[in-house]
Amino acid sequence: MLKAERVAAFLGFALLAVTRTLDGSEPLRMAVSPTVARAPAMLTVSVNVEAAADNRHLQVIAESPDFYRSSEVQIDGSNNPRLNVFEFRNLPSGLYQVTGVLVGINGRRAVVSRLAKVEPPFGR
Repeated sequence: MLKAERVAAFLGFALLAVTRTLDGSEPLRMAVSPTVARAPAMLTVSVNVEAAADNRHLQVIAESPDFYRSSEVQIDGSNNPRLNVFEFRNLPSGLYQVTGVLVGINGRRAVVSRLAKVEPPFGR
C-alpha cells in the first residue's frame, strides 16, 4: 500500500472512530478550517452547541504527536450563544486531532473530533 493510501485510510478510520454523540442527537457540531495549511498555521474551529440547561463547559483541544493546545469556555446552560469560535495560532507541522468536549452537570455530554494537517513551511 502506498504511503498516501495508508494516510487516507488512517484519516478515514480516525474520523469514523472518534466522531460520536452521546445520546443519539447532535448536542455538539464542529468544523475546522482549513483542513490543510502551512506552518505556522492558524486553525479556526467553529463549534455549534445545542441549547440545553445541562450545558456547563466547552473545551476544544488541538493535539498532534508533538504539540498540545486547548481552550475552554464556560457555558450558561441554554442561555449561551449557539456558535463558539476558537482560533489556534502558530501551530507547527503535524497531523492534528481537534476535539470538542461538551461538559454538563453530570460530566461529558458529547465529544466530536476532526482532523487537520499542518504541512512544513515551504523550503523545509
